[in-house]
Amino acid sequence: MTVPLSILDLAHIGEGETVRESFDRSVALAQRAEQLGYRRVWYAEHHNMGTIASSATAVLIAHVAANTERIRLGAGGVMLPNHAPLTIAEQFGTLETLHPGRIDLGLGRAPGSDQQTMRAMRRDPASAESFPQDVQELQGYLGEESLIPGVNATPGRGTHVPLYILGSSLFGARLAAALGLPYAFASHFAPGALQDAVTIYRREFRPSAQLSEPYVIAGVNIVVADTTEEAELQLLAARRARVSLLLGRGRTFTDEEADMILEAPAGQQIRQMTHYSAVGTPAEAREYLDKFAVHAQADELIVASANDRNSWLRSYELLAEVSDMGVPA
Repeated sequence: MTVPLSILDLAHIGEGETVRESFDRSVALAQRAEQLGYRRVWYAEHHNMGTIASSATAVLIAHVAANTERIRLGAGGVMLPNHAPLTIAEQFGTLETLHPGRIDLGLGRAPGSDQQTMRAMRRDPASAESFPQDVQELQGYLGEESLIPGVNATPGRGTHVPLYILGSSLFGARLAAALGLPYAFASHFAPGALQDAVTIYRREFRPSAQLSEPYVIAGVNIVVADTTEEAELQLLAARRARVSLLLGRGRTFTDEEADMILEAPAGQQIRQMTHYSAVGTPAEAREYLDKFAVHAQADELIVASANDRNSWLRSYELLAEVSDMGVPA
């Protein structure tokens, strides 16, 4: 690979799997990723989703960090409007104090949930409007000087946990550029504005104390297997699973029903979500990712496995074999 590779772990709870087993798999993935030379593993904040176990993002990061040694770990991301900036500063200041030099804090402004869950979290629907101010308040708590007189984060102050702005629109690109922060684009599920957003970010970037030059991380799906046919079958299985997850309302569709939906207008969004996907043998996946990195103007790629839980680790291992990450498997 011509750019570093990282991993987005959604802490998926597989069929017949317990939450604890999901956490054990996340630890095993991070340990293997550390051995293979991946740069970082990120976990995303989601709520009220029965198949995703990363809702308490900081707690999961702490658990994985305690069971690894070197690899960077972080939020990809924390949905800041769900929280008080001081609370997040304390959480990630604690993580950085316990695991110095290994913690990242990616920030998004989406709810990470549905409308009813937002109400259950006591979130104000208008809270996303203050996202830029909340980012700066959080930045102050993690730096040397709080923007709120007399209020400091302990732990947190002086830890300078690196911040990343996450987004899938032009808003996040402009904010990251204005604040001089790295920008991570969610092209692994929202590909539409990728090129426009990255172009704007690079054009409008203003250097900051954290970052002197623009830095782009682009998300991309991977399904890597020993044969092209096997990888394509795994991608189809992943798309079928998303049909039930996103459209089933508690019902699991048969393969035939899911295929019909994927071919219909209702399935167009699900097909579009996997628009950027490296699917095939290790060599085919590497060729795709090299081209995608150029297409996305990316300094780093964060890959999300679309495989089921029985084959996802193998997918990361196969990709690492052809990615020249400098760490023996």
